[in-house]
Amino acid sequence: MNFIILASGRGSRLNQLTKNKPKCLTIINEKKTLIDYISQNFKDSDNKIVSTGYKSNLIIKHLSDKTVNYVRNKNFSNTNMVESLMLCKNKLKKKDLIIVYGDIYFDQKILKTIRNLKGNIVAVNSNWLRSWKQRYLTLDKIKEDAENLVVAKGKIKNIGDKIARKFPKFQYMGILKIEHKTFIKLEKFYKKLHNKKISLTHFIDKSIKANIAEYKYSIFKNYWYEVDNVSDLKYLKKNI
Repeated sequence: MNFIILASGRGSRLNQLTKNKPKCLTIINEKKTLIDYISQNFKDSDNKIVSTGYKSNLIIKHLSDKTVNYVRNKNFSNTNMVESLMLCKNKLKKKDLIIVYGDIYFDQKILKTIRNLKGNIVAVNSNWLRSWKQRYLTLDKIKEDAENLVVAKGKIKNIGDKIARKFPKFQYMGILKIEHKTFIKLEKFYKKLHNKKISLTHFIDKSIKANIAEYKYSIFKNYWYEVDNVSDLKYLKKNI
């Protein structure tokens, strides 16, 4: 398995906490960082890849793992996660890919399940609204932060749009598995878009509409937190 951690961003909304280090090096518990918890999911047989950007040398020094391949997105401040992902192309082996955002904290059982599923899999959470209500004081703030997700017949139909009225049943978790042959198609499709600022969810959505790929989804109720700002970090530490 190719196991990719997307960790190129600073996370400016964490203010002073990321002034001198990348977001993924934010300490969560017992001096462990976000990327420590994510990298615990590496297997010896994995082709381990970390896509870096902001102060990448600190990530390399922190992990101190010679079995990890590092890819640097030098233009991280003017691009998005899709660019960081596509830069991993030359480090890939002809195996399926597990892709994990570098700013999430989650039950490791999720990845154990994802590994054994076939096809392109988007991990979604069914308990997301309960935690969002604790993170944000108003429903309007939730709609501002969360993304719409439409599913039908076991597949993703739409992802990445703003929520208009009704809250979706699920929320994308920042965990994705795609087949190697799909990645090759997606990489060619990405080049044709000429949009290096596109978000990963919007990219997935466009690839669905263009019939480049289709994605199944796997539903989880396990704990999962994303760290976008200081209040998210406090909420996470409180609930660990």
